[in-house]
Amino acid sequence: MDFQPVESNLRASFRILAAGRPKGDVRDVAGVSIASAGVTFQMFNAAFLAAPVGSDLEMERRLLVAATHFDQRGLDWAFWSCDGWLDSGVRRHARKLFERRLLRLSADLPGMIAERVLPPFRQLRKPDIRRVGDENTCAAFCQVGSVCFNVPLAWFCEVFENPEVWKDFAGYVGYVDGEPVSTAATVISDGVVGVYNVATLPGHQRRGYGESIMRHALEKAREEHGLERTILQSTAQGLPIYQRMGYKTVTRVLVYSS
Repeated sequence: MDFQPVESNLRASFRILAAGRPKGDVRDVAGVSIASAGVTFQMFNAAFLAAPVGSDLEMERRLLVAATHFDQRGLDWAFWSCDGWLDSGVRRHARKLFERRLLRLSADLPGMIAERVLPPFRQLRKPDIRRVGDENTCAAFCQVGSVCFNVPLAWFCEVFENPEVWKDFAGYVGYVDGEPVSTAATVISDGVVGVYNVATLPGHQRRGYGESIMRHALEKAREEHGLERTILQSTAQGLPIYQRMGYKTVTRVLVYSS
């Protein structure tokens, strides 16, 4: 199964977050795609591969291109590397090549595709789901994300408290007894629905809120765009759930950060 819808939708999601910001930067340079929001949280000052890599020397060259870009701007940054672009030999050596540039492995995420999401295998509790569209829902989205992804709230707000983001990022917040407890978001690109920011506060996990809000987001995307094929990058915790929903791993996305 082709890995490219996973990789290209991921890049598109970062372009949305970077576009139109005072320090944002979206460009393609010599086989490297830059989508930098110019923010404190380095994960959102991102570089990606934009074409196959056939040798260690070529990988080193592209790392130099990306490092030069961010060093000139004084930004901490991250390289989101999709294994599908790498020759098997480069893949074996990749971690050492990144470490030479002082980039450490921060995440190893299965990149997954489902042609059609399967029905729930259990009864799901459904929170009160609201679409992000004003300051209150945006603040709630950031609040949940900050806790679940272990990121300072100010960093998360710097990325998402931008009205332009929500023109192309469809975000949802699930509330229980009036309190925000879960989130999900979707991005439409390359003929697929990309699923992002699926999160549930620790005190409310294992009740089906995360899966419920994700399914709600996918149904809205199907209604609005007519798409059923979806992609995501999974955490280790979410992998069994996504597999039961019909997702299959087609690549790995490794995140190296400064």
